[in-house]
Amino acid sequence: MLASNQLLQRLGIRYPIIQAPMAGATTPALAAAVCNAGALGSLGCAMLTPREFRDEVENARALTDGPLNVNFFVHAPPKHDREKIDRARARLRPFYQELALGEVPTGDLVMPPFDEAMLDAVLDVRPAVVSFHFGLPARDMVNAIKETGAAVLSSATTVREARILAALGVDAVIAQGWEAGGHRGTFESSFAAAQVGTLALVPQVVDAVGVPVIAAGGIADGRGVAAALVLGASAAQIGTAFLACPEAGLSATHRLALATAADEDTRVTTAFSGRPARGLVNRYIETMTECEADLPDFPIVNTLTGPLRKGSAEAGSPDFVALWSGMAAPLNAALPAADLVQRLVTEAERVLGNLSR
Repeated sequence: MLASNQLLQRLGIRYPIIQAPMAGATTPALAAAVCNAGALGSLGCAMLTPREFRDEVENARALTDGPLNVNFFVHAPPKHDREKIDRARARLRPFYQELALGEVPTGDLVMPPFDEAMLDAVLDVRPAVVSFHFGLPARDMVNAIKETGAAVLSSATTVREARILAALGVDAVIAQGWEAGGHRGTFESSFAAAQVGTLALVPQVVDAVGVPVIAAGGIADGRGVAAALVLGASAAQIGTAFLACPEAGLSATHRLALATAADEDTRVTTAFSGRPARGLVNRYIETMTECEADLPDFPIVNTLTGPLRKGSAEAGSPDFVALWSGMAAPLNAALPAADLVQRLVTEAERVLGNLSR
C-alpha cells in the first residue's frame, strides 16, 4: 500500500497521483473518474469563461464527490504588435486556404489571464484545489482563494521559481521537468535555463522548499510514480498517459498520433500559442521553426492558430494540430481512467516493494 503523507491528507486523496489539468483535453468525465479512483482529478480551465468554468465544475460534481483541482493560466497581457500580428497572419494564410477555413483571425480577441471575474467564480464554486501555470496571480487573489479552504498549487521549472512560489504561500510546488508535454510553466527563469529534467529537478526542489513537492514530466507508469516518491516528491502529476483514456476530450487525430509516437518525436515549440510547449512534431512545427522568434505574444498566436488546429483535426490530418505530448508517450496504455489509476498504483507498489527487499 502506498503510504499517505501530508500532501495527500491536505488534498483529501488516497493515492499520490494527480491527473494533469490539460486545457482543451480534460473533461468532467475524466476528472471525475480519476477522483472516484482515489487520485486527484483536474479540469484545465484556462480557456473557459467564468460561466463555462461553473458549468464544467457542476458537471464534474454530478459524477463525483471527490476533491477537484481546477487550473488557470497566469500570463501577462500580450503586447498587440500589429506588424508582428500581420506577418504571422500572412504566414498562416496559405494553411487556412489549404483547408478552406476562410480568413485568419485578427488576433484582437484573446483569452484573458486569471482575473477578478474568474476569481469571483472560483470563490463561489469553492473547489478543493486551485492550481496555476506561469506563476501565481496577485497575492490578494491567492489569499482569497486560500480563505475558502482550498489548497493552492503552482508549477516551477527551476529551483528559483520553486522558492518564489513557496515564499508566496503555495501549499505545494509542482516541479515540472523538461520531459513534460504541453506548455512549460516557466515564469521567472529564462527558457534556456529552465530545461532541467525531472530526475535532476525534483530532489533539488525538495531540498529547497519547505512545502510538499509534486513531480511532473515524463511520468507515465508506476515505475515513474515510484521514482518520483523515491526522489522525495509527495505525489506525481501525470498528463500524457491520461490522454489515452477514453474519457479525455481528444480528437481521433491526436489519439492516433500518440498511439504511434516514439521517444524522439516531440519538440518544444512556440508556434502554436506563443509560449514554449512540447508536442509531437508535425508539418506545421517544421514549417514554422525558422520564424518562431518573430511571432506575436502569447496568447495572440493561440488565437491565430485556433481555427487551423480545429479544422485540421476535423479533416483527420495531423499537419496543423497541436499534438501536445510528453516524452514518455510510448509508455501509454489506452485504459479507462479508473483502470489507469489502479494500474499506476499496483505498479508503483510492486516497484517500491522490490526496493525494500
